[in-house]
Amino acid sequence: MNLKELSKLLGLSQTTISRALNGYPEVNAATRERVLKAVKETGYRPNKAAQRLATGKAGSIGLVMPTAPGHHSDVHFGEFLAGLSEAAVRHDFHLVVMPSDPDDEAGALRRLAASGNVDALVLAYMRSNDQRLAMLRSLSLPFIVHGRSRGAEEDYPFVDIDNEAAFYEAAKLLLQLGHKRVALINGQEYYDFAIRRKQGVVKALAEKQLSLSPDMVSHSAMSDDCGLAAMERFLRLPERPTSVLCSSTVLALGAVRAINMAGLKLGEDISLIAHDDVLPVLRPEHFSVPLTTTRSALRAAGSRIAERLIDRTKHDEAELQQELWKAELIVRSSTGPAPV
Repeated sequence: MNLKELSKLLGLSQTTISRALNGYPEVNAATRERVLKAVKETGYRPNKAAQRLATGKAGSIGLVMPTAPGHHSDVHFGEFLAGLSEAAVRHDFHLVVMPSDPDDEAGALRRLAASGNVDALVLAYMRSNDQRLAMLRSLSLPFIVHGRSRGAEEDYPFVDIDNEAAFYEAAKLLLQLGHKRVALINGQEYYDFAIRRKQGVVKALAEKQLSLSPDMVSHSAMSDDCGLAAMERFLRLPERPTSVLCSSTVLALGAVRAINMAGLKLGEDISLIAHDDVLPVLRPEHFSVPLTTTRSALRAAGSRIAERLIDRTKHDEAELQQELWKAELIVRSSTGPAPV
């Protein structure tokens, strides 16, 4: 059945049917119920092109994926994308992903908005003083940020985890266990989440009149090879760390490999806490020594952002809703008292 046939069956205009299916408030509840009942009974599926003509909406949300030779794919981005996709499927929306040179993300976002193929945009991988925010504010499309940008005015809608608080609490646990030499294997230093996580560690150490030694900090892409290299460097120091915080279970995978190769026992000779994005391929409880983690699901964040954007698209309501999620600290066997 097509839209014209459904219109004839119900005695309603095609525009009214399209608006009922897209949740427009001007369609009363009784009419919407009639339309939904008929759709279920007839198996009608909206034609996206006709729906776009009737509503002026593309039925799509968009985001940019940086990619280039030598630019490594990121399992974290894939998990976030999965969350966006799940919500899009639930609402019969499309997800438009535009590949872009990493140095031209702002231009790619502008072109995506101008294409008319999306109703809203997602902005991710936030940097300090992120210049993309000003460009997005100048567009007519709604957008939501995954993360935040230090130094920029926080007058934009976002979903983020409290990265500073998460790593502050994790570092406090290590301090309570008697650790004084704490290392940090972090994401790339220009990313907002990495800045905030480092600040959380610095804050916790300062409360005990301790400092985070530059020799015990690593900033890199979040891969297991980078985690391995960072941990190997730390273990070569004259006074090696007795504990380490990792910004990802992927980094922790490499760090644990280095600890094992050095003949050290995780949770005894050296303690480790990782941030767990709830990646299905890398569960912290499945490590040979289960990892203590701060946990917040990337997939859940992606799903929440898509739900909010789709709702804004359907109801044309501007909002400045800002969500700051608290990460959960889960203690397992990879943390123990500082060695004597």
